[in-house]
Amino acid sequence: MSSKIGFDNEKYLKMQSEHIRQRISQFGDKLYLEFGGKLFDDFHASRVLPGFKPDSKLQMLLQLKDDAEIVIVINSDDIEKNKVRGDLGITYDIDVIRLFNVFTKIGLYVSSVVLTRYDGQPTADAFQKRLEALGVKVYHHYSIKGYPSNLQYIISDEGYGRNDYIETSRRLVVVTAPGPGSGKMATCLSQLYHEHKRGIDAGYAKFETFPIWNLPLRHPVNIAYEAATADLNDVNMIDPFHLEAYGKTTVNYNRDVEIFPVLNAMFEKILGESPYKSPTDMGVNMAGNCIVDDEAVSEAARQEIIRRYYIGMCEYRKGLISEDEVMKLELLMKQANVTVEDRKVVSAALDKEKTTEGPAAAMELPDGTILTGRTSNLLGAVSALLLNALKHFANIDDEILLMSPHVIEPIMALKVNHLGNSNPRMHTDETLIALSICANTDDNAKKAMEQISKLRGCEVHSTVILSSVDERIFKRLGINLTCEPKYEA
Repeated sequence: MSSKIGFDNEKYLKMQSEHIRQRISQFGDKLYLEFGGKLFDDFHASRVLPGFKPDSKLQMLLQLKDDAEIVIVINSDDIEKNKVRGDLGITYDIDVIRLFNVFTKIGLYVSSVVLTRYDGQPTADAFQKRLEALGVKVYHHYSIKGYPSNLQYIISDEGYGRNDYIETSRRLVVVTAPGPGSGKMATCLSQLYHEHKRGIDAGYAKFETFPIWNLPLRHPVNIAYEAATADLNDVNMIDPFHLEAYGKTTVNYNRDVEIFPVLNAMFEKILGESPYKSPTDMGVNMAGNCIVDDEAVSEAARQEIIRRYYIGMCEYRKGLISEDEVMKLELLMKQANVTVEDRKVVSAALDKEKTTEGPAAAMELPDGTILTGRTSNLLGAVSALLLNALKHFANIDDEILLMSPHVIEPIMALKVNHLGNSNPRMHTDETLIALSICANTDDNAKKAMEQISKLRGCEVHSTVILSSVDERIFKRLGINLTCEPKYEA
């Protein structure tokens, strides 16, 4: 695990906000800026571009906050399906409320939420009531038959014209969402149609970190993006429009290339001519210009591809995704020329399982040290691993007990005798709570507790699928977790 910096975050903030200002000035009254990927908590970007801070895009937007308002969109089908944000482990609808609260708290103006692909879904209606109770304005956008190919129908009163017109008041309208496939671009295009009908000049631009347009098509960073969006069937491709217009090779993805003729036709209808010759022209992303160590970034991306493969295998084992998605992830592994052996914690965890004949786990620390944890009568393997890591960081001898049996035994008794658990071993949350109690009276436990922040960014592999409780704790600690796609017997 490399902790080398590969990305210049300061340069990025400066360059990116300046570029967006230039794009705003290109259009008259209003710019709809589609924010692809995560506007806040972009952990994927920070994993594949070491040095990129998860809130970089938010910091950049704060520099434009007097001109900006935010519209959050969510696909009604994702509400119905309880779709979960993989990096945070929360559903998209909960994330919309979280985003609304975060933006409002730091002084960004959120004007409304749009329910896209709305078709009277009961869960979407219930969510709307919840938003309205919080004082949030809600609009409906509908599925359009023949989208994106039937231009005449789309750009008509039956197509975009059927959608609610979103009332906005500022020059820069940032359209964001809890995740991909939410309908951000369609929302922007619908608004351009409505603004034109009202005699308002409006423009559109796209801010999407991935794929990075000025990196090669098969660069590990771009392959990692395909792995992250395997469920959407996104495919990176050479932008054919850009190649034809400028003779330059740039990278985009299939959905943008497919929608470009629609956007072009829309601009021609509104402005008389299109300001863009290609999907790449629409973008304002400067991330590729801020990579300072290509090898550090490439290695980080290769590790992300392996993690995505393991996540996909476990989701398939749980019956959450199709075999096609797993096959796509396997193909991306081959394209990136990586195998599971390239993730050091995998073999370490499997070797520990062999020697102890029970579920095991391994952790790689930022300096490359590998630690392991085994299953015991008191602790699950990942709980033992966490304690071993905290001991290591605090320079506490391995033989020293951090937690008194007087604390552990009542917790185990409560679990088995009163809460109906057949497994008395402590989960990671229970282990950390017990450790914090012991820290009141034990110096070693106190020292160990003080090391918790050092776990962020560590790599862990478990030889069995963990409980949702343990998965959540690892996410909150900022640990990159993978599991073998099998359950503990």
